[in-house]
Amino acid sequence: MQVRAAVLTDYGSLSVQTLELAPPGPGEVLVRIAAAGVCHSDYHVLSGDLPLPVPMVLGHEGAGTVEQVGPGVHSVAPGTHVVLSWLPPCRRCTYCLSGHPELCRVPAKAAAEGTLPGGQSRFRLGEEPVYQFSLTGAFAECTVVPESGVIPIPPSVSLEAAALLGCSVLTGVGAVWRTAHVRPTESIAVFGVGGVGLNVLQGARLVSAYPRIAVDISPQRLEAAREFGATHTVDANREDPITAILACTEGQGVDAAFEAIGRPDTIANAFNAIRPGGRAVAIGVAPPNAEVTLNAFAFPSQEKMLVGSWYGESDPARDIPPLLRLHAAGDLQLEQLISARLPLEGLQRAFEQMLTGETRRSLILPAG
Repeated sequence: MQVRAAVLTDYGSLSVQTLELAPPGPGEVLVRIAAAGVCHSDYHVLSGDLPLPVPMVLGHEGAGTVEQVGPGVHSVAPGTHVVLSWLPPCRRCTYCLSGHPELCRVPAKAAAEGTLPGGQSRFRLGEEPVYQFSLTGAFAECTVVPESGVIPIPPSVSLEAAALLGCSVLTGVGAVWRTAHVRPTESIAVFGVGGVGLNVLQGARLVSAYPRIAVDISPQRLEAAREFGATHTVDANREDPITAILACTEGQGVDAAFEAIGRPDTIANAFNAIRPGGRAVAIGVAPPNAEVTLNAFAFPSQEKMLVGSWYGESDPARDIPPLLRLHAAGDLQLEQLISARLPLEGLQRAFEQMLTGETRRSLILPAG
């Protein structure tokens, strides 16, 4: 079938093209995309900071409706509403069996190659393959993904809202709950309150952390942070974040700090913002060659910890249903995260708005 898609033809160059999409093979599912969120990870590929093969269909945070299933697929059928997962686990390897499906090497290898686990992309332009970002390729009218990469959801849930569960919500909330294990009344700070950072605040609010400090350079994002649970905000253009965080915590530092940007300097700031015995969590995706400089003495002498969090240590099949229940109860904000809806042709503009802090989360609606 023919589908329109936003294609990264070369680093820095995007265009909407009509591609051939092959039918799903064994264990695969064809999904018509209703909405796909625009994430910094997509921009890292566009800019070349995350070098992946091109041409490539970007987009990894999406939701839609199953149109066709390949042989051996039993968990979904045509008509099922689904959220896409960009990290579909194999369920058989050491990482999956030890409770860390987010570290499964099968999707990691396929993502690096721009393919599905079988070694192929289902997109083509003429005789040439067009690769899929993170086993999804969600900036397209339709895509083909592994069965383990679709999570069924009730038809009553808005597909636009559900799309955000595929990355930013799981990553931000999961980092609080599963990586840092934040407990009630513990203090937290988050550096960078874009789509992921706002969900760090939501996760912290849901476990009654206090204070919840948001650090950013964008007044618009800091205003949004207050809506999503920040009790204190720090404009890093106007004041030193560490000094401000110490002032909010009686000079001790926070119990847990989260870096949701992917910059070495803000990772160091997150580490420096925690109290002795505190946890700093690196969520943001930095360029592969970036390095962080920290005070080595602080690790043993203050028992500080710096850990990474990949996908919020989440298992979408396990974690999306309870998040949907929280949303239904009015405790988890999803629709409020959406600040722009754009067609495929608006993807470049969505990236520009993301970088300037004008938006919380932009959605690409492939159908227009």
